[in-house]
Amino acid sequence: MSTEQRRAMIVAATLPLVAEYGAGVTTSQIARAAGIGEGTIFRVFADKDELMGACAAEAMNPDHALRELTSISIDDPLPARLVQAAEALGAHLRRMGTVLGALHASGVRRERSAGERPSAGEEPSAGDRPSTGEGPSGGGRERSLRAVREAVAELVEPDRDALRMDPERVATFFLGLLFARLPLTGDEPEPTPEEFVDVLLHGVLAHEPA
Repeated sequence: MSTEQRRAMIVAATLPLVAEYGAGVTTSQIARAAGIGEGTIFRVFADKDELMGACAAEAMNPDHALRELTSISIDDPLPARLVQAAEALGAHLRRMGTVLGALHASGVRRERSAGERPSAGEEPSAGDRPSTGEGPSGGGRERSLRAVREAVAELVEPDRDALRMDPERVATFFLGLLFARLPLTGDEPEPTPEEFVDVLLHGVLAHEPA
């Protein structure tokens, strides 16, 4: 197993523990979950802080969501395609929020590159500071968002002739609404992906106003 493969394996084993314990997770817990000796962690990570940073970067990595998007069949009706896309991206956002939220609550602040803006749903903090080492850069985040937008636009493309705007613009609205959803309070249920897509495609009016 190469160093990169071992790092990826350790990060994958650590992510659920970070979600549960935050940065308070111990390297002995991580080693047990990964089925390795504790010393193996420090042969591929300089220290626990580097491992926590790798977990934050992996939580933000959209590659899994992109694979889900590209696996959606364009033979499905447009509403079904967009529901599947909303489910895949919603799962990615929940995973990212859980991991980053747990680290944030433990006092860990993800370092941002100079000029990088907070991501959707991520609040700036006084502990944030520009990163001088490796990590997700502002340019990398923009490329990731562009790749997600292009994948959604490809799902919309077969129905171009039925739309009032081009698929790229539809994808922009889709992502903007999806990322901007606010948590509800009280007993009101969270909108389902089906409701979200129905409002995106048809609005909230029961009929056209006079």
